[in-house]
Amino acid sequence: MKHVTRRGFIGKSLAIGVGSVIAPSFLRTETAQAAPKAVWIGKNDISLAQWALVDEIHSGKWTNLDFPRIAREDFGINGIEFVNTLFGVPTFNYLNELKKNADDYGVQMVLIMVDAEGETCTPSKEERKQTVINHRKWIDIAQYLGCHAIRTNCIGEQGVSKTEALKWSAETYNMMLEYAIPANISILIENHGGVSNDADWLVSLMKEVNSKYFGVLPDWRQPGGDFDNVDFLRKTLPYSGGMSFRNQPTDALTEEMIKMTYDSGYRGWYGIESSGRENVIKSKELLLKYLPM
Repeated sequence: MKHVTRRGFIGKSLAIGVGSVIAPSFLRTETAQAAPKAVWIGKNDISLAQWALVDEIHSGKWTNLDFPRIAREDFGINGIEFVNTLFGVPTFNYLNELKKNADDYGVQMVLIMVDAEGETCTPSKEERKQTVINHRKWIDIAQYLGCHAIRTNCIGEQGVSKTEALKWSAETYNMMLEYAIPANISILIENHGGVSNDADWLVSLMKEVNSKYFGVLPDWRQPGGDFDNVDFLRKTLPYSGGMSFRNQPTDALTEEMIKMTYDSGYRGWYGIESSGRENVIKSKELLLKYLPM
């Protein structure tokens, strides 16, 4: 059988669009190589999460291809974090244009937030397998663009047994990591509801899977209801592979969370996800004020 590299495969599979399913059989044609150690950037820097400006994209003000320019020219920010549902059809030419734009503006493509590609915490084994298959194309795209990770969701059904949820999720993420590790792409979970809002459960999942390529992307959303965002951040910091940064109700609380993150030893991207241009600018000002760079 003719040898097919991962890069060669992405060119063929993505040329017909995002809907093409990545067949597991292609993995067996790759030459297995030990993945290099997964590390973050080793220093603090600021990135812009695309969701912060989602209303502008939905209104047609600009597109995904403009994102590097927006980050650099409008905000003076060094990194960008994509949302998969805001991509155009990621053909080979599309991805190359995106890479060129990022290079032209000196912007690092950090990660891809992956939504609407299936549930990672479900009792259905077949559904979990399909979810993993659905995420593979985004792992390939992340690798091709030079990102270090993709962000996933892990929610589960309401009232689900935490023990069963742990078993199902561990199986899903172990399968996903089998594909991601050879690509040197990390898999992160963001707290978007359900079991992922439970910091203790999420830490248990991190320990169960036990991979340096598996981590958390803490969402610094404001506290509310039974969710304590400071406690969540404190517990998940040892497993954090990024920060989904948001302004807090007071600058003092924002400062406290920045200091706690820095003192934990985290050195990496702070992806601003505060909504709207004014809040993005304020977020950057607060990070520059309180975060040693």
